[in-house]
Amino acid sequence: MANAKHFRRTALIVASALFMEQLDGTVLATALPSMARSFGISPLYMSVALTSYLLSLAVFIPASGKVADRFGTRRVFCSAIAVFIFGSLLCGQANSLPVLVAARLVQGFGGAMMVPVARLILMRSVAKEEMVAAMSWFLVPALIGPVMGPPLGGAIVTYLSWRWIFYINLPIGLVGMALALRFIEDTVQPVTARFDWVGLVISGLSLACLMFGLEMVSRGVTSPFASVSILGVGLVSGGLYLLHAKTHPAPILDVTLMRVPTFRLSVIGGSLTRITGGSLPFLLPMMMQLGFGLSAAQSGMITFMTAAGSLLMKATAPPLLKRFGFRNTLVWNGLIATLSLAVCATFRPGWPPLAIHAVLLVGGFFQSLQFTAYNTIAYADIPSHRMSDATSFYTTFQQLMLSLGICVSAAALHFAVVLQGHAHAALSDFSWAFLTVTAISLMASPVCARLPRDAGDKVSGHHTAAPTE
Repeated sequence: MANAKHFRRTALIVASALFMEQLDGTVLATALPSMARSFGISPLYMSVALTSYLLSLAVFIPASGKVADRFGTRRVFCSAIAVFIFGSLLCGQANSLPVLVAARLVQGFGGAMMVPVARLILMRSVAKEEMVAAMSWFLVPALIGPVMGPPLGGAIVTYLSWRWIFYINLPIGLVGMALALRFIEDTVQPVTARFDWVGLVISGLSLACLMFGLEMVSRGVTSPFASVSILGVGLVSGGLYLLHAKTHPAPILDVTLMRVPTFRLSVIGGSLTRITGGSLPFLLPMMMQLGFGLSAAQSGMITFMTAAGSLLMKATAPPLLKRFGFRNTLVWNGLIATLSLAVCATFRPGWPPLAIHAVLLVGGFFQSLQFTAYNTIAYADIPSHRMSDATSFYTTFQQLMLSLGICVSAAALHFAVVLQGHAHAALSDFSWAFLTVTAISLMASPVCARLPRDAGDKVSGHHTAAPTE
């Protein structure tokens, strides 16, 4: 652990990738209605601008760990940033939704290598007992992005042009590359097994069809038969991949990691929770602009409170996890976080702005604690030689569920509009969408209750009391 004493510096440098990605996503979410007007289409169709990026992530993230092992973590990290900022340039030049979607796929390819390798660099540079603190430092710049994103995006869209929301990635990416080249050590793991090209193709086909099929269902733009057929191909491909993974010595997604209890329960519980996390940046800005009639700038000044609450939580995560342990935190904090965000369904223009700010601040605080706990306990029992496989596997499902959150919320919004006979999305439609995604997240707490009482104690410093006779 030669770099352990520098984990704060390492965390902040590699977090530049997560900062850039989160800033890009939250700025884009605020700008979607304005972009829809520019392209001459309905804002409801703009969800594809978010999911196309997540689609590219899901397809290529599985390869990130093995590519980093083979070519070096620093080299892959810096190359990924370069691809991401090139994709940002293409996005800024887009003159139609299909062109924007293609450019977002390029961005996603860079992001697929950028963020998982950043987490891998950090996990390999810290001791187990420093993981909670390191993850908190890693997520600080990532949370500053969502804090800045809504007001910055609103200001750019209102006073400049939405194209500038992509151009701001250039200086951030270049600074991140320069710092990584200066301070991050390039590590290469010995690789003996052949690269799993077949697994990459099959898993990519499965994830792409599942996400694309869900996107088609959420927008209702194709026949039910076509949507179900695409989803069916995704499920069949997923089954074929599971059969393939049993015979390959080094599968692109190592499903045997799910035998580790803490990793398995973090994947399942975290997946349910991230459906709400993925839906919030899509639903909230659109609700503020379409339902409340606010400008993009006014919307951004409200929606950034969720990320502000997340940022406030970071200093308290280590002591809270040390005091209550992972199981209690994930069970009870998960309930509080979900119910706090469910209150968004009751927002109306008559609410005092201070009350809306307070709800979003509290919800962001507890939701961020939940994600910090999930992201840490997932790696608590993973041996160092399997860390690259674990980061690829975990990040794949993380991004898949964030995309699913957008699709589920868009579908719930679309069906609410149709069922209530509205010409355009009304406030009651947004309420149904919020209640749908938060109901799904409520199922995570029973999953987390299955964690052992002492799960992650070596990581958090929590000491579980011995059971009394």
